[in-house]
Amino acid sequence: GRIEVESDWERSTILIDRPSKHNALTPEMLEQLEQILIALDSDRDVRVVLLTAVGDRSFCAGADIKRFKALQPLDMWAHWTRLGHRVFNHLARLRQPTIAAVSGNAYGGGFELALACDLRIVAEDATLGLTEVGIGTLPGWGGTGRLRDLVGAGRAKELILTGEPLTAERALAWGVANQLAPRSRVIDAAHALANKIASRAPIAVQMAKQAIDAGGAY
Repeated sequence: GRIEVESDWERSTILIDRPSKHNALTPEMLEQLEQILIALDSDRDVRVVLLTAVGDRSFCAGADIKRFKALQPLDMWAHWTRLGHRVFNHLARLRQPTIAAVSGNAYGGGFELALACDLRIVAEDATLGLTEVGIGTLPGWGGTGRLRDLVGAGRAKELILTGEPLTAERALAWGVANQLAPRSRVIDAAHALANKIASRAPIAVQMAKQAIDAGGAY
């Protein structure tokens, strides 16, 4: 599996490429994502970043369970959890606005990845879930706080404590999804939104993102 980036002048697309494993993330893929984000942060031309995945069966199934099952709990915390935290925080704090094009289901760390983006376009038949309590763990890559900030504590607790997935319709009603689209049209809808944002004054857009994330402290 790999994470790649394609730049089309003002718009960059980050692509998760491991469809045979539901685009599950390995530590190596997280490190690739981190290098991509470092480069994007210093790229003066890129105004908006899309995050997509190969295939429309799964956006991302989260952490590769086979890889972290082999770790001792302390090793899991010291490497895997902290690495994911660092990379997802970098994504959330990226200078440019980010749009997750969620063409398939997003579970665990895959849903946390979408939550670390600014905006989400979701396939109308996709489901999104933080299902970790079912396997005796909890969302470890910042999804607890990001979901709470997005939907409030009561709804965040309902999702995380039951592990039940959200339907796309409920995700839209709760403000988790900005837009729904048919599976085959999700990327097109994300491009249309990206182009609209890219046509606006870029410094104003980036400062507005920062002001919102700072809780209106500007």
